[in-house]
Amino acid sequence: MYPILFKIGPISIHSYGVMLAIAFLVATFLAKRRAITAGIDGNIILDLAIYLITSGILGARLLYVFLNLGYYKENPLEIIMIWRGGLVWYGGFILAIFLAIWFLKAKKLPILKTGDLIIPYVALGQAIGRIGCFLNGCCYGKPTSLPLGVTFDPALGSVHPTQLYESAAMFLIFLILKGRMPGDGKTIFLYLISYSIFRFFNEFLRGDVPQVLVGLTVSQIISIVVLLTTIIVWKNLPSR
Repeated sequence: MYPILFKIGPISIHSYGVMLAIAFLVATFLAKRRAITAGIDGNIILDLAIYLITSGILGARLLYVFLNLGYYKENPLEIIMIWRGGLVWYGGFILAIFLAIWFLKAKKLPILKTGDLIIPYVALGQAIGRIGCFLNGCCYGKPTSLPLGVTFDPALGSVHPTQLYESAAMFLIFLILKGRMPGDGKTIFLYLISYSIFRFFNEFLRGDVPQVLVGLTVSQIISIVVLLTTIIVWKNLPSR
C-alpha cells in the first residue's frame, strides 16, 4: 500500500490523485484523437472530458458521503479529502450522464454517436483509476487464503485485491469496445451491461461495503437496475 508516493517539502503527493490524473489525461487524449478521425471537433471532446471528470468526482463523492453520513457528520472537514479515497463509481457516472446529455445537446452533437465514441475510454480510465485504489488501500476485498491475496492492514490479514480485479475487467472491456464503430448507442449499452454484471459479482468479494437490502450492497442494487434498464431500452431500440 502506497497512499503517498513521495513528498515535496510539506506537500504530499498521493497515489490516488496521481492515478486519477493519469486516467483523465490518457482517456481524454485517446478520446480526442478518435473524435477527430470521426469528424468531431477534438476541442469539444476536451471540454466534455473536463465536465465529466468534475461531475464524476463530485457525484461519486456525494454518494459515498451519503452512504457514510454518520461518519461525516462527526468529521465534516473530511468530506473534501478525496485523496484518501471514498468515491462510489455509480454516483459519479449517473451525475456525469446527465451533464453529458446537457452538454451534447447544447453543442448540437449526436448523443448516441458521441457516447459510443467516448465510452471505451471511460472504461480505460476506470482501469487506471482502480490501480489508484489499490495503491491507496481502499475498496479492498474480503479475507482470502488464495495466493493472489494482499495485505493492506495486518488486522485484516490477506484480502482479495478487488481493485485489481476491476482494473483487469475494465481493461478487457476497453479492448472489446474500442474497435466498435460509434453510432447507435449499442457500444454504450454493451459497456453498461458488461460493467453492471461484473460489478454485481465483484461486490460479493468486497470487504469494505455494507449490505443494505437482502444481502446486497448499494452498488449491487444499482447494478441490477442498470442492467435491467439497459436491456429493456436496447430491446426497444428501432432496428436499422
